[in-house]
Amino acid sequence: MKLRNSPRPFIPLFALICRLTLAIIFFYAGVEKIIHPQEFAVAIHNYQLLPDCVINLLAIFLPWLEVLIAASLVSGIYGRGAALLSSLLFVIFATALTINLVRGLDISCGCFGASSENISWLYLARDLSLFCMSVFVLIYDRGWRYFFA
Repeated sequence: MKLRNSPRPFIPLFALICRLTLAIIFFYAGVEKIIHPQEFAVAIHNYQLLPDCVINLLAIFLPWLEVLIAASLVSGIYGRGAALLSSLLFVIFATALTINLVRGLDISCGCFGASSENISWLYLARDLSLFCMSVFVLIYDRGWRYFFA
């Protein structure tokens, strides 16, 4: 892997690492939710933020969106769009977590399907960190061609 002449060659490399890390997280989370849609629907319901008519639709649609984002991040096809969607999702997730942490609800995060633990401020910090990674990828990622052109 040859990096092009750049005053800061570590930035594109760090963006690539962030992009692949986000892809792994989204792929794992999406697949877990696809396998157990009922449990994910219950997790969404427990947040008490959405009307009941939307919960099942979201429980089916969101995991596939996460897998699609992961595929886009790995392939680099529409990578900036995937990074933008990723950052928007993390803002939504962080907002939902904050609301329910302030409410004092002791509910499952639902982040990784059936294997999720109860929400905590640490989960909020994790989501905000992943949001920052998504924004970094959105701004600085140069795609695979940067490394192989």
